[in-house]
Amino acid sequence: MNLTATRYLGLIERSLIGMAAAFGLLLLTAVPGARADSIEHCQRRIAHADHELHEAIEHHGLRSPQAEHERQELHEARERCWREHHQWWDEHERRWRTDREWDEHDHDRDDYRH
Repeated sequence: MNLTATRYLGLIERSLIGMAAAFGLLLLTAVPGARADSIEHCQRRIAHADHELHEAIEHHGLRSPQAEHERQELHEARERCWREHHQWWDEHERRWRTDREWDEHDHDRDDYRH
């Protein structure tokens, strides 16, 4: 191999090593932030589903197809948070729960208002 080709390969090697190091650093700094964003997104998703269920009950009735659909959406949002973070957001008590203890029909009681 001639001198020019050797220099060119050395330049490529250094570039690849530098890019790998930069990518590793980026990955290490991005992961904690991604988890925080994800858990905040989880909280917003549950709060939104909870609100939509209240709206469906108010406008269409407790056992309406719309309320049943929103009940399922809330269930799925809670399940997803539980699966991803082993906790779920209790919109009514405004706190994270670490036990999988939600009541699928918690909005059906007269004493349970938003």
